[in-house]
Amino acid sequence: MTTAHAVKAAGATILRGGRSSADVALRISRAGRKGAEAVGEGAEGTGLPVITELLSEAHARWWGIHGHHSDRGAESQNFQLLIAAAKTGKPILLKRGLSMKIEEWCWRGICLAHENPNLMFCERGIRTFETYTRNTLDLTTIPIIKKESHCPIVIDPSQRRGGRIWLPQCAREPVAMGADALLIECTRIRRRRGATGHSRCPLEIFAKLMQELRP
Repeated sequence: MTTAHAVKAAGATILRGGRSSADVALRISRAGRKGAEAVGEGAEGTGLPVITELLSEAHARWWGIHGHHSDRGAESQNFQLLIAAAKTGKPILLKRGLSMKIEEWCWRGICLAHENPNLMFCERGIRTFETYTRNTLDLTTIPIIKKESHCPIVIDPSQRRGGRIWLPQCAREPVAMGADALLIECTRIRRRRGATGHSRCPLEIFAKLMQELRP
C-alpha cells in the first residue's frame, strides 16, 4: 500500500498487482478469492484500477463478476483463456511472449478484440542471443501496432538487467516514439532479492522520472 500511494502521488494512473512467477501464481490460485481480494486492496485504497494476471478461465469469470479491476490476458498460448478474458468486458493487457513474432502477437489480439474492443498491447522485450540485458526491448512494435490496430501500446522497460541504471533512458525512448503508456516496476526498497529485483525502480527515482517524462 505504501508503494501504491507513492506511485499515485507521482502521477501513475493504474496499478499492476500480482507477479507472473510460478510461485506467486500458485499461491494466488491456492488462496482463491482471498488472494484476489488482497490484490484488489490497492484499488480500494487508492481509487486506481488494477491489472492482474489471469490463471484460468474460472479465474477470468470470477474477476469479471466480482472485481472492478482491469483484467490481464498474459502471453498465453491458451486461446480459451483469452476468449474468457475478453468476455468479461474489462480492459485487457496482452503481453508479447518472449519468443513471439509480432504477427503471432497480433493474431492473439484479434482473438481478444473480436469479443472486447478494450485491448492494450504490451511490449516487454523478446529473447535474443544477447544475455547482457536479459530481454531485448523491441521498440519497432510501437509504429507497427499503431498501423495494424486501433489499440494502445504499452511499453514495459523494467524487464531487463540494470533497470535502475538504464530505466530513465529506456523510458524516454518509447515515449518519444509515441507509446501510449509505460509499465514500470517500482519498490520502496532500494535493494531487494528476487528474480527481478534488479529491475525494480526505487520510488524516488520513479517520481523524478514522471516529472521528466511529462513534457
